[in-house]
Amino acid sequence: MEEMTDPLSDQGALAESQRCLYCYDAPCIHACPTGIDVPAFIKKIANGEVASAAKTILTANILGASCARVCPTEVLCEGACVLGHEYEPIPIGRLQRHATDFITKRGISVLKKPTETSGFRVAIIGGGPAGLGCAADLAQLGHRVVIFEKERDAGGLNTRGVAYYKMKPRVSLDEVRLVESLGVEIRREVNVGVDLSAGELLSEYDAVFVAIGLGCGSRLNLPGESGPGVRSALDFIRDIHEMPLDEVAIGHSVLVIGGGNTAIDAVSQAKRLGAPSATLAYRRKEERMSAYAFEVSLARAADCRLLFQAKPLEVLRSAEGNLTGVKFVHETNGKEWIEPCDQLLVAIGQNKQDHWLKSLFPTLELNSQGCVITDPLTSRTNLPKVFAGGDCANGGKEVVNAVGEGKKAALAIHQMLTGKTPIPTLQSSRRGIARPPAGAGLWNPVRKPTH
Repeated sequence: MEEMTDPLSDQGALAESQRCLYCYDAPCIHACPTGIDVPAFIKKIANGEVASAAKTILTANILGASCARVCPTEVLCEGACVLGHEYEPIPIGRLQRHATDFITKRGISVLKKPTETSGFRVAIIGGGPAGLGCAADLAQLGHRVVIFEKERDAGGLNTRGVAYYKMKPRVSLDEVRLVESLGVEIRREVNVGVDLSAGELLSEYDAVFVAIGLGCGSRLNLPGESGPGVRSALDFIRDIHEMPLDEVAIGHSVLVIGGGNTAIDAVSQAKRLGAPSATLAYRRKEERMSAYAFEVSLARAADCRLLFQAKPLEVLRSAEGNLTGVKFVHETNGKEWIEPCDQLLVAIGQNKQDHWLKSLFPTLELNSQGCVITDPLTSRTNLPKVFAGGDCANGGKEVVNAVGEGKKAALAIHQMLTGKTPIPTLQSSRRGIARPPAGAGLWNPVRKPTH
């Protein structure tokens, strides 16, 4: 259950950082939804300025430590690396982890709490990646920010929904504390809509950012599904984060239904926890899976069995009601068969929280999928003072996408409140020119800013 990727040694980080070409018009920057200046931070590692590298990362992405572990770097920054055409791409994720771990282990503070405040107050509903990303940028711009989080711990799925072998909860909780150190207040175990109303938020705060993520896991709606032995894959992963590992219920024969990254996480996690048999069943062909190819290879490496074109028909139970298996039909040849199991984990997506959203903001515009409709450049909704981002708006993407949307909303909120574009406070040591905060959607590394 250790993290699947070992950290780089000091010597290893130095060697890898010196392979970088430090591209001027770097495709890795374009590929990062938060716009981290990758060549700049790697150059700083090569120069022995590791804490400064961490500052470059965290200024662009406050969740840089967790993204270094859970981001699909193979298809984002590393996938865009020009060296990848003929050689091994730069291990950007591992270098990012090296820099952020460096300051965490040594207790080095690279981001400072502003000494002056604007007098404006912003409420954020949800303390996951989008909410934290928005809060960090707003706080550094001098605004008072309060996050309302219904759980005991903030961090969203980073804290309780990521496979344990990818990232331990402490990494996410360290990032939550980092956001708090910037002056952000987090009010935990507050259920917005029950403990306080939308009217109270809109009257007490100058802007509201909705970052509630998605809801509970979707059900199969099959005969026999209700009963012992069947649960959401996300609930299973959450137990791993919140309970001693030897107390997590694990079956002898575990079956996971789904084709996304959560399904892969669940089946791999079950096998790593000691399940003698762990099988994933997906109703379409392998190439139709939404899970990344490298994630699927991880499951195979963990000796998980994968079934494709397997459509579930019925959850089977004994006379006593115990789970015994699932009946499937092959989508191509119509053949039916039974997969025995004593634990079934369902990973076919999460429900949208459209009913909650409508109960809180009756006139908020949602699309046909139940997601909040926002302006793609500003994250504004149709309601004055209300912005939204993260999974509740995009339907479910990566952590780094949520952080990027939070940052974009922070810039738009600041402009709405002050009428000003944030003044760049950092200089790119690589280019020697000022630039606005990464992720703002206004920066093109080929041309100078237009504003």
